[in-house]
Amino acid sequence: MLRLLMRALAWPFKWLLALLILFEEWGWEPLQRGLARIGRSPGLRWIEAWVRRLPPYGALALFALPALALLPIKILALWLIGLGRVVLGTTVILLTKLVGTAVLARLFTLTQPALMQLGWFARAYGRWSRWKQGLLAWVRASAMWRTARFWRLSLRRRWRAQMRRWRPGQPRRASRRQRGADV
Repeated sequence: MLRLLMRALAWPFKWLLALLILFEEWGWEPLQRGLARIGRSPGLRWIEAWVRRLPPYGALALFALPALALLPIKILALWLIGLGRVVLGTTVILLTKLVGTAVLARLFTLTQPALMQLGWFARAYGRWSRWKQGLLAWVRASAMWRTARFWRLSLRRRWRAQMRRWRPGQPRRASRRQRGADV
């Protein structure tokens, strides 16, 4: 009975965790690339070079810094929600999550070679990566995910078709399938 109860409670938790990881996956690369573009500016290039040269434990300390720096902002957001300013507090939390993900993604890209020199970190990262891939494979194999993906792609096709009808003078862009056949 206890095992059945634990399995019933684990299902929603697993989905919530999977959605959080999917958000991170969705945002990680584009946000990291956006910060990389900003980091190429002359005034900031030296900071990225300095971060790349950090020793392993220095990189680890720097990697932990965004979580600590954003904690007071998240507490402020919860305080705002407690005062009844739910929309403002939720907006602050979402923006903090977005900025935090961007900074963390860029820092990880810059510090990963140094962090992987730490044996325990490399092992933990390997386990985390395998576990995350398994969870994402479970989600992507689910009927709910496949249905949502079907609807998303269907809506995207309809949207593009509608946009082509609204802009008749624009040249039509070939689909992925058509571009692949031309190559």
